[in-house]
Amino acid sequence: MAAPGSRWLLQLSKQTSRLSAEGHRLRPRIRSRRCLSSLRHGDNCSQFRFQHTHTSSAEGAEGDPAHPPKQVQYTSTTYPSIKRDTKFSQLTNEHVQHFKSILGTEAAVIDGVSTDASADLEAFNTDWMRKYRGHTKLAVKPQTKEELSRILRYCNEHKLAVVPQGGNSGLVGGSVPVFDEIVINLGRMNKIRSFDEVSGILVVDGGCVLEIADNYLAERSHIFPLDLGAKGSCQIGGNVSTNAGGLRLLRYGNLHGNVLGVEAVLPDGTIVNDLSTLRKNNTGYDLKQLFIGSEGTIGIITGVSIICPKRSNAVNVAYFGLPSFDHVKKAFVEAKSQLSEILSAFELMDGRSQSFVHRVTGNKRPLEGDHPFYCLIETSGSNAEHDSEKLESFLEHVMGSEIVSDGVLAQDESQRSSLWGWREGITEAIGHYGGTYKYDLSIPLDELYKLVDDTRDRLTEMGFVGDDEKHPVIDVVGYGHMGDSNLHLNVPVRRYDKEVEKALEPWVYEWIAKRTGSISAEHGLGIAKRDFVGYSKNETMIALMKQVKQLFDPVGIMNPYKYL
Repeated sequence: MAAPGSRWLLQLSKQTSRLSAEGHRLRPRIRSRRCLSSLRHGDNCSQFRFQHTHTSSAEGAEGDPAHPPKQVQYTSTTYPSIKRDTKFSQLTNEHVQHFKSILGTEAAVIDGVSTDASADLEAFNTDWMRKYRGHTKLAVKPQTKEELSRILRYCNEHKLAVVPQGGNSGLVGGSVPVFDEIVINLGRMNKIRSFDEVSGILVVDGGCVLEIADNYLAERSHIFPLDLGAKGSCQIGGNVSTNAGGLRLLRYGNLHGNVLGVEAVLPDGTIVNDLSTLRKNNTGYDLKQLFIGSEGTIGIITGVSIICPKRSNAVNVAYFGLPSFDHVKKAFVEAKSQLSEILSAFELMDGRSQSFVHRVTGNKRPLEGDHPFYCLIETSGSNAEHDSEKLESFLEHVMGSEIVSDGVLAQDESQRSSLWGWREGITEAIGHYGGTYKYDLSIPLDELYKLVDDTRDRLTEMGFVGDDEKHPVIDVVGYGHMGDSNLHLNVPVRRYDKEVEKALEPWVYEWIAKRTGSISAEHGLGIAKRDFVGYSKNETMIALMKQVKQLFDPVGIMNPYKYL
């Protein structure tokens, strides 16, 4: 029997919502017995959507369709200290014809050497944030590991630099060329090879899109252990090569633990078949771990085997407003204590990030009024009644203890997706007005949000933050995975500005190093953090990483100018 204090939730869920004259459902509002705060059920968590909305403010001018996006500067211009390595050959028509002979179809080769294909190549040259841009004249799309092997062997022999590219959804410039490197896109290597419903082991091509794999698993009552906002475009090979973290890490752990095997092609064309489907295999060096997080610098992942858990049939999502970061920490402690085995996500968003989402989408906020902080909690289990009782007890406690100011609880899948949209939609919303300086950081939990305040104060004092076009910085926001001590420090800007970048770097990394944090929690190094890895790795570790790179890629053709 549920505790008396939790009955209000059970009663509220049975109430019939009324429709207002405007067609919106009126959400019943209740107060706890102590009348300290309130929690509303999400009777009208509308489907989350992004739409281009007209804004009259100066900061919205660049988001207006009447103002086309500004030309992205070349990475070679924004990073003038990086010079093209003269050991690499210049691409010729003879090279292009050889690749065409390997792939056998015109559609698999985007040729900008013998023809003008600049428009077609722009998507391969530019990242989605419109921050990094290369000069490639050729993109190739192999369909099999054998084709890829022949391509890499030829490139290695002729000293042609390459950039592996999946969904191109990265955040550190790792998946686009700097100069004229050949882009090797894995989009055609997209098959689901096998799935064992007894063991839960999935084997896929490296170019399989994450969302497609997860939907496939959902039909078989399983779930992919990784979830990202970019799941509709990112590819699993790219996820593994960047050791992506995502929204489910709190529950299922990282890819170093979930990936059972990889298949990869080395720079010299050697096909490495370590596609084990065994959970236990203690026979020497676990070489697959070198490919996880290597960012395409030692080889290209063409296949992945991964353990996938059963999909929970009882999922709950709650979205809260809180008055301070101290209250967020208290709520997290209570969630771990009271929800423990069913807690699958605890996401932190500051009020500024949610204001961006509201302005850009035009969606009605889940909660009335503004709150300094918000958090989204997800629980996943197998027993709906048991999970509901635990969640209700938790909600009663945090509301009655004044830890949480206000909240909304989703009642169905549509509402759960809508609430998740307020977290997953942040990245797109804050980049709507120009660009974003993004920092993905691991910080001791006690000081997780302090960096956001310190950064905002620093940029404001230096005169970069303001409401008009004279000021490059719009705001400073913070959000991330509270359960993983992972902060996403984001600085949305009207335009990228070298003076702003100098104010941020290496100052942000110095701040992190003083607290023994990590300058990259889950996004990797790419070109953005290549020169700053020393803030998280000591000289011995960096030397060992360089030795690994030299062993696998002695010619240096794989994703040059990045990582190390």
